[in-house]
Amino acid sequence: MSNRKGPPGSQPFMKRPDNTAFKQQKLPAWSPTLKAETVLPFFFVSGAACIMIGVLLIITAAGVQEIKVDYTEERDCAECYSLRLDRANSIIDCACTVFFSLSEAFKGDVFMYYGLTNFHQNQRHYMVSRDDAQLVGRQYNLKNPSITCVPFDKYKNGTPIAPCGAIANSIFNDTLQLFYHTDKNTETPVPLLKTDISWFTDRTVKFQNPSPMDNLTAAFAGTARPFYWWKPVYQLSVEENNNGFVNEDLIVWMRQAAFPSFKKLYRELNRTQEFNDGLPAGNYSVKISYNYPVGKFRGRKSVIFSTVSWLGGHSNFLGVAYCASGAIILIVAIILTVVHLKFREKPLGQEEE
Repeated sequence: MSNRKGPPGSQPFMKRPDNTAFKQQKLPAWSPTLKAETVLPFFFVSGAACIMIGVLLIITAAGVQEIKVDYTEERDCAECYSLRLDRANSIIDCACTVFFSLSEAFKGDVFMYYGLTNFHQNQRHYMVSRDDAQLVGRQYNLKNPSITCVPFDKYKNGTPIAPCGAIANSIFNDTLQLFYHTDKNTETPVPLLKTDISWFTDRTVKFQNPSPMDNLTAAFAGTARPFYWWKPVYQLSVEENNNGFVNEDLIVWMRQAAFPSFKKLYRELNRTQEFNDGLPAGNYSVKISYNYPVGKFRGRKSVIFSTVSWLGGHSNFLGVAYCASGAIILIVAIILTVVHLKFREKPLGQEEE
């Protein structure tokens, strides 16, 4: 450290740090020495741990019960599929019924999903085609949708669309009703819950109705439904806490999927009466109001029933990923061990003559 003084009147060494272990960087430290004897066992242990975790995850996922029923153009729904290929027929009602059986009971909580394939919700222009400020109920954005919603922001006469954007405009609008057949002549409606199916933060923070919330017809006055909707947003449900922007079917759809094949939660089994323990084994049918066209983009539609575990739904991806990672680590560990044993330095006195 220089002993030069500063300008007249200044304190000498005024920029010198305090003479402490922390400020003088004299704290004790540990610098590990990486040797083959310490690194290689870590590789083997890590690889074995990953494989064991992967096997556990695969076994857990195998315990999840799931059945998928494709109804795109199957049996009864073939006529509806053909009808929806022409946009001019979009106002014509079409319904169909698909039947399936459960060979064993689905015990516990059972969830009903709709599935779509070849639908790219992750397309960049599609993903940004929404107005989050409008969806939280801001009056200005309700009447002046964001430019990101173009061309799904207004009608030609200038009437703003609520909710605006391509995502809301393409909402899945098939209606699915589940029935249990105790015999050939008896069908029992399966009670399903349509609330609490979205993320808590979505329905409490990201989606809010504009004021006055107790009169949604007045709150959305001056706006119009999206182009492909049959009714305005304030008529999505008869329940006040599930209507407008807080309608949970809308909220679930607005959370975009990362892959072109996906499933979204539609309903949850209401465990009452004979369904208290889940879905009993037997024959079932799903009555479908067939509205959503998938023929133009060569997509498929399905209804999926699944139980869950502590890990979530039926998916082997995470378990396979852990097993693959563990196998790669073990292979690398074996290669490094062979290299170490072959090329390691021998102690003095043991060199080959």
